[in-house]
Amino acid sequence: MTMPRPAIDLAPPLGRFSGQSAGIGLLLAAILGFTLMDATAKHLTQTYPAGQVIWARFVGNLLIFALIFHRHLPRLMRTRQPGLQFARALMQLGSVGLFFTSLAYIGLAEATAIMDLNPVLITLGAALFLGEKIGPRRVVGIVVALFGAMVIIRPGLGVFQPAALLPLAGAFTFAAGALLTRMVRGDSVVTSVLWSAVVGTALTSLALPFVWQPVAASDLWAFGLLAILGTVSQYLLVRAFSQAEAGALAPFGYTGLVWAGLWGWLFFGQLPDIWTVAGATVIVLAGLYVWSREAQAARAARRAG
Repeated sequence: MTMPRPAIDLAPPLGRFSGQSAGIGLLLAAILGFTLMDATAKHLTQTYPAGQVIWARFVGNLLIFALIFHRHLPRLMRTRQPGLQFARALMQLGSVGLFFTSLAYIGLAEATAIMDLNPVLITLGAALFLGEKIGPRRVVGIVVALFGAMVIIRPGLGVFQPAALLPLAGAFTFAAGALLTRMVRGDSVVTSVLWSAVVGTALTSLALPFVWQPVAASDLWAFGLLAILGTVSQYLLVRAFSQAEAGALAPFGYTGLVWAGLWGWLFFGQLPDIWTVAGATVIVLAGLYVWSREAQAARAARRAG
């Protein structure tokens, strides 16, 4: 997914380190940050309601953005497509909410593996709703990826957990948000991220009185870390897509599975079972196959043009 360059530059140019290599490095750092954020969220959901943790994720993001861009906030909120921006923000809230909620019940590696369906779902959604062409081979890749998710979830078997459906739904809302992001690409990335922070904060604040639990002083660091990791990782992601082509970055997104498995083992003593490893492998291979087909199609289109 190609992201437009932000109207306000978030960092000085990377000079001689710019280019594809710099973009890949930035993306790898962003993925590392996001998985650490997810591990922090899982830690918090063992003690606090998921709704409170989700609220902290968005309000922390908003506060940090307000500190950085306080003089520009009114201008950054302006958009020609407020309805689409609101819908996109709802989808991001849905994906974060569903994923964080699932972490209270299933392992970090399992939830991450299921959520990693989103690249192939984006390809399918682009064909269905944006009119992008999709060939039979890509359809096969999408079906295989869904099969990989079913291997992890194992519906109909005694090991099935209904909570595993939460990251599956989250993958669909993430993909919907990505498609809506394509539709509002006339706005800067900063505007889109700010809309997500504002809408997420506003809606989760409505539910907060019903789920609030007093925060222990010993847990303040985790809530602060959640906000910082989310904001910094988003920043790194924006920089990655401003430095390198989306096609070059796509395969490296799957490194999150490795980190999620490592954090699950180190912090929670959870090792993914053989079914999760097998299903995740199927999802990654299917995703890489779909990506390779898209890359081939893009090269063919450039040659034809």
